[in-house]
Amino acid sequence: MDTAPARRRPADRPAAGLAASRARRRRSTGTRLAAVAGVVVVLFAVNVLLGTYTVTVPDFFRILAGADIPGAGFIVLENKLPRAVIGLLIGIAFGIAGAVFQTLLQNPLASPDIIGISYGASAAAVTAIVLFGAAGVAVSFSALVGGMVVAAAIYLISRRGGVAGYRLILVGIGFAALMHALVSFLITRTDLRTASAAVLWLNGSLNSSTWDRATVLAASLAVLLPAAAVLARSLQGLALGDDAAAGLGLRVEAARLGLMITGVALAAVATAAAGPVAAVAFLSGPIARRLLGNRPSLAMAALVGAVIVLGADFVAANLVPGTSLPVGVVTGALGAPFLLWLLATANRSGRGG
Repeated sequence: MDTAPARRRPADRPAAGLAASRARRRRSTGTRLAAVAGVVVVLFAVNVLLGTYTVTVPDFFRILAGADIPGAGFIVLENKLPRAVIGLLIGIAFGIAGAVFQTLLQNPLASPDIIGISYGASAAAVTAIVLFGAAGVAVSFSALVGGMVVAAAIYLISRRGGVAGYRLILVGIGFAALMHALVSFLITRTDLRTASAAVLWLNGSLNSSTWDRATVLAASLAVLLPAAAVLARSLQGLALGDDAAAGLGLRVEAARLGLMITGVALAAVATAAAGPVAAVAFLSGPIARRLLGNRPSLAMAALVGAVIVLGADFVAANLVPGTSLPVGVVTGALGAPFLLWLLATANRSGRGG
């Protein structure tokens, strides 16, 4: 009886090589995700423990356990911790929202803060502040509704003959200009105190973070993040193009609409919680792609968004002694040179260089 091992047929070798390549890619992706997640944990701890008021690690855990440490307990539980939690959550939300739109429309400029969604939320919030004297939850709710309404209008206007990426982006930029003009008009027509409150909100800030706001945001993400995870496979199919996605059995229009609704909702709830924090959605997707070898990943985009917001907020809170800057000032300063670099690389690619 011949007991020699059977030789692998030549046809089996490419399949085995492909499986091994996929396994290596999954391990590499997992390692990089874990590394960025570690950075998120470190930045979260830095925001809570360090800064103008430092807290030791033992004291932090004593405070969480209920110990009464005069001064420190209030600062940690009512200031630093809710601020860090909201920063983490809005970073995740903006990161995923930006990656969804950029992948779906195959354009790095297609982020909610460029195509008008964040501007719609801003216009609604400023309208509530200036015309109705709204504050707190009312402003957040107005921003949420405004972002949704403007996103729906952009989609309906651009969907004639099918939603093309360039068409949606152009319509979105037009709406962004319109909403910006409305905001400018309202601010110039109100008193100085109200205008200051509106401008502070427009800059995107974590200075007024509370547990109530964090709870609402966390509850919203508890619904939206699983939806994004379910739709992630459809996003990968749509990234190949409509024809290829249809060939894979995807219902292209239904998948696109579901992804857009999820992306809009994520951007809107994040804007409602902290204002239109500039450039986070715009930056997260391209950085995540570069970390993974030009492959889209909602998980990596979420982690990158959290890194950007937590890092920027620590800088904003401690850059100027005695003053806590809006986090949007720092993220906006990061976004401007990144946009110029993106345009420069696109021009080189267009020339074939």
